[in-house]
Amino acid sequence: MVGSSTRYAVLVVDDEPEIRALVKRYFEKEGFEVFSAADGPEMRQVMSAQSIDLVILDVHLPGQDGFALAAELRRTCEVAVVMLTAKSDLVDKIAGLESGADDYIPKPFDLRELLARSRAVLRRTKHEEHAPGFAFAGWKVNTVARELQSPDGRVTELSPAEFDLLIVLLENPNRVLTRDMLLHKTRGRIANPFDRTIDVRIGQIRKRIEPDPSKPTFIRTVRNAGYVFTPSVEHI
Repeated sequence: MVGSSTRYAVLVVDDEPEIRALVKRYFEKEGFEVFSAADGPEMRQVMSAQSIDLVILDVHLPGQDGFALAAELRRTCEVAVVMLTAKSDLVDKIAGLESGADDYIPKPFDLRELLARSRAVLRRTKHEEHAPGFAFAGWKVNTVARELQSPDGRVTELSPAEFDLLIVLLENPNRVLTRDMLLHKTRGRIANPFDRTIDVRIGQIRKRIEPDPSKPTFIRTVRNAGYVFTPSVEHI
């Protein structure tokens, strides 16, 4: 669990008081310190007075929108950013990632998913020395030693890029991830229509972990969408 020995500070920027209050109560119960702001000026006031680890930022705000504020945060500090958007259109998703967000979640959202994905972003951005490992279907992943261990105890080789991609999949089980999202999360860039880098790396990971790589069941392809990691994932 992220924050088991560290109390992270979260800033919720949303012009809806009900959402700010809801997220604040939920995250505080999980051990976070939570601040809130209704717009860009209030966000800047909190950022100048507090040490913030993660900003949960709505796209649709009075004055400057969330895209502009995310870009500003990326220029001025190293805080992690999760964007909330009422739109699920791919253009808006890409715009959010290009503005510097680490992840995005469409509204209406589930608080448990927001919490899980916020923790995943903090793990990636804070590079915790004691970051958790993962286990799935008998496999074990040591994120500190960066090792993948098979069910029979052998260390299975992955390239650094393949290992990074596997970690993203493990942090987002049962969630469809587009190629754009996977490229951004592993290398901070957006795919072009002819970029098959992710497909190649997914193929290599399948060869290592799938019982039958020709009929993958762990990493499934979602037609015209992306990939989804289906096994149950545990933190170890």
